[in-house]
Amino acid sequence: MSDREEVAHLPVLVDELTFLLRPRRGGWVVDGTIGMGGHAERLLDAGDATTRLLGIDGDPEALERAGRRLARFGRRVTLRHGSFRDLGSHASATGIAEAQAIVLDLGLSSYQLDECGRGFTFQGDEPLDMRFDPTRGVTAADLLNRLTQEELGRLIFELGEERHARRIARRIVERRQRSPFARTGDLVAVVKDSVPRAAWPRRIHVATKTFQALRIAVNDEAQALAEALPQAAGLLARGGRLGVIAFHSGEDRIVKRAFRGFAAAGFAELEPSPLQAGIEEIHDNPRARSARLRVLERLEAA
Repeated sequence: MSDREEVAHLPVLVDELTFLLRPRRGGWVVDGTIGMGGHAERLLDAGDATTRLLGIDGDPEALERAGRRLARFGRRVTLRHGSFRDLGSHASATGIAEAQAIVLDLGLSSYQLDECGRGFTFQGDEPLDMRFDPTRGVTAADLLNRLTQEELGRLIFELGEERHARRIARRIVERRQRSPFARTGDLVAVVKDSVPRAAWPRRIHVATKTFQALRIAVNDEAQALAEALPQAAGLLARGGRLGVIAFHSGEDRIVKRAFRGFAAAGFAELEPSPLQAGIEEIHDNPRARSARLRVLERLEAA
């Protein structure tokens, strides 16, 4: 990994995650959202020479970058292209019967936000794609140009928790009648025009929640997470731990409900409330501000 990539990619809550997941001798670590490999690298460093890692990601470019970052670990690392919603299948194909540590980081990587050019950010003017895996699925432009006003309003409200969702949806439909949506700049302009200036949030961009909603819908993130969590819990060895980093309340609710449901089957959440980044980390990496870490343990007696 280049010095530029190393500096740009700051994995969130990496100290807390590494301490709590505590890889043990001879065990497997599974990173279902390996991204640029920041968490994976720290977990491998925290283990020993017998610790192995399976990294999964739907973004081929992210996998390539993770491979460069983790090259020093040699054959201890296996990378697979795919979704964490198929975590069990990827583990089985790799010959993993159980894992000592599993991590799911549900946020975007610095590369996806700053470099990939697929429309995850509103800071530039990029194609309205938003797919993690650019080889399959519908794009954000497809949704903006095809969904009804009612469907768009519901999507933006439920997945983005945007209280101006109906007004934004109405303006989207009005705008696409003149010309179809193609670039992020088109959407940013509509959102800015839809939300009264006095109602613009102070700490985030006015288009943040709309972009979030579209990204979640394009990648079916909520359903993928709901499918992945039982597979991850089932793969844990006794004493093994699953760490999930969520970045908005909808994700965190899914994780919280799932973890509580697993309690009757011999699992326990380490802390009743999620861990959050400290002031120093937020200063160094503002994207950590909304991160929430929950950790589930499979009890030794389970």
